[in-house]
Amino acid sequence: MPDIHGVFDSIGSGQNHPVTDRAREALEITKLRSQELLPETAWLAKLARAEATGIPLRIKLGLDPTAPDIHIGHTVVLDKLRQLQDLGHTVIFLIGDFTSMIGDPSGRNTTRPPLTREQIEANAATYSAQVSGLLDPARTEVRYNSEWSDALGARGMIQLAARYTVARIMERDDFTKRFRDGTPISVHELLYPLMQGYDSVALRSDLEIGGTDQKFNLLVGRALQAEYGQEAQCVLTMPLLEGLDGVEKMSKSKGNTIGITEPPNDMFGKLMSISDTLMWRYFELLSRRTPGEIAALRHEVEGGRNPRDAKVMLATEITARFHGAAAARAAEADFDNRARGGIPDVIPEVTLAGAPLGIGSLLKQANLAPSTSEAMRLVDGSGVRIDGAVVSDRGLRLPAGTFVVQVGKRKFARVTLT
Repeated sequence: MPDIHGVFDSIGSGQNHPVTDRAREALEITKLRSQELLPETAWLAKLARAEATGIPLRIKLGLDPTAPDIHIGHTVVLDKLRQLQDLGHTVIFLIGDFTSMIGDPSGRNTTRPPLTREQIEANAATYSAQVSGLLDPARTEVRYNSEWSDALGARGMIQLAARYTVARIMERDDFTKRFRDGTPISVHELLYPLMQGYDSVALRSDLEIGGTDQKFNLLVGRALQAEYGQEAQCVLTMPLLEGLDGVEKMSKSKGNTIGITEPPNDMFGKLMSISDTLMWRYFELLSRRTPGEIAALRHEVEGGRNPRDAKVMLATEITARFHGAAAARAAEADFDNRARGGIPDVIPEVTLAGAPLGIGSLLKQANLAPSTSEAMRLVDGSGVRIDGAVVSDRGLRLPAGTFVVQVGKRKFARVTLT
């Protein structure tokens, strides 16, 4: 796709400041593990100005609260924000409570269903609480884009839309593909990049960070700031972390995530479930180890060391980051116990009535399967055990009593039937 936004080299400050070694070091920190910085010369000039004037730069990250939890894929960007805070700059954590009502169409081939106001408010409250443990509160502004978007009104929305052309919007890859394939595009979806760009105008951001799938939207912010007579923000894109399947990006809507508030045993187990190949991608984007340390570990594995050792190191590091070292050690012990066929020390206790009860109904009522049809599929796949014995009979009915029920490697419940 052509660079439709004219990536300018001038930051428009009207004054040049000396570029010091400290500014150059800050530039390298900004670029570390990133995908693309546009334009690099302008960001270096901004860093030099901030050092000379003592005025911190304003760095924006916007997240739409489409689900109640932040996952570890988000932390690729959040870790970068923390690095920039440690350099003395201000992070604006923008919760897109207004834009969530539109639904970000980035990378999608269908219209995203909009959320209700109640869903947005509940998810936004969770986002704010979770991010507080990842960023420096003293250098973080938490903002909601309804502050200025609601105030625009119909007249303001029309005036904003007049500052950008349909031709530019349609150069976005996903819109182009959907239009070519005859897939419907709702008018409100065309407004999403404009509203995200207007956030940058309202916040006077110096740098906006996002995943590589957000590049178009981030550049719209540059273009609109220029339209409103502001100094254009720079754009930093970060790699997208693949989900547990190793195919799609980690996404709450795809169900392939690891939430940062998930119990330590679940977090550890999910990290151990990724492929040996995907493990190195997780090391690269999530680990606090240096690139040299990761390269050395990879060389050891390629030389014959068991890749499981490296995966345990990764799972322990990430679990400890969110739950502490003791919880990570306990999670490793729990994982090893399950791998040997053992039962965790603590499992849910469930009491159900209706004995004798069919295996499908039991699994559904004990929250071990989302439906009876899925329960039958699990039985057919030899994924269900009762007191350690594999269940192969779809018609099994359990009498009154207490049983340890296991589904897959990680789901357990002690079920009492009456």
